[in-house]
Amino acid sequence: MRRILQIIICLGVMTAVQSVQARSIPPLEGLEALRKALGGISDFTAEISQEKRLSLMKRTMTMAGTIRFRKPDLFYMEIGPPYSSRMVLRDGTVEQVIGNSTERTRIVLPPEQGLKRWFSRFSSPITSLPEGMGVTADLAGQVYTVSIVPSGRGQVQELTIVFLVDGTIKKLIIAEQNGDRSTMIFRKVVRNSGLRDKDFRID
Repeated sequence: MRRILQIIICLGVMTAVQSVQARSIPPLEGLEALRKALGGISDFTAEISQEKRLSLMKRTMTMAGTIRFRKPDLFYMEIGPPYSSRMVLRDGTVEQVIGNSTERTRIVLPPEQGLKRWFSRFSSPITSLPEGMGVTADLAGQVYTVSIVPSGRGQVQELTIVFLVDGTIKKLIIAEQNGDRSTMIFRKVVRNSGLRDKDFRID
């Protein structure tokens, strides 16, 4: 009898696993799901844990912090010790401060990789893939994974977003042209809290 129960339990577990296995979906379906998911979000904050793999140094750094985002073009990230830093992305311009320094590092992204350009593509139903952009998508239960390869030769080589049907972002993976790779896990996501300009200052 115990053996039969074990078999039944194993079959149940296998069935549950198979039911949530990821299946590939058309790229347009994935992009449209992302557009709809983000449609009801004006801003959000979240706690994150991040692993950043540095290709040049052949090492992985683990860090934790917070992020803030507000449509259409503001993104802020603060990382705690021992890798303390603050970064703000305003459309296509990145500014970063390391530790207690007052010096800012400034990077300007190509126009096609600015946040405004990205979100302008999601302002209306997506009926065709953007020219020169590679997209793959899959769905596992209520979890979508959409990977985007931007056109051009900007800093970002590939962007992967893992999100729920309701728009909650669970994971963000950024692969850079130099081989670095960042994986962010999102927790305690708070949406539409009314973030203001002062919430995106790094000084």
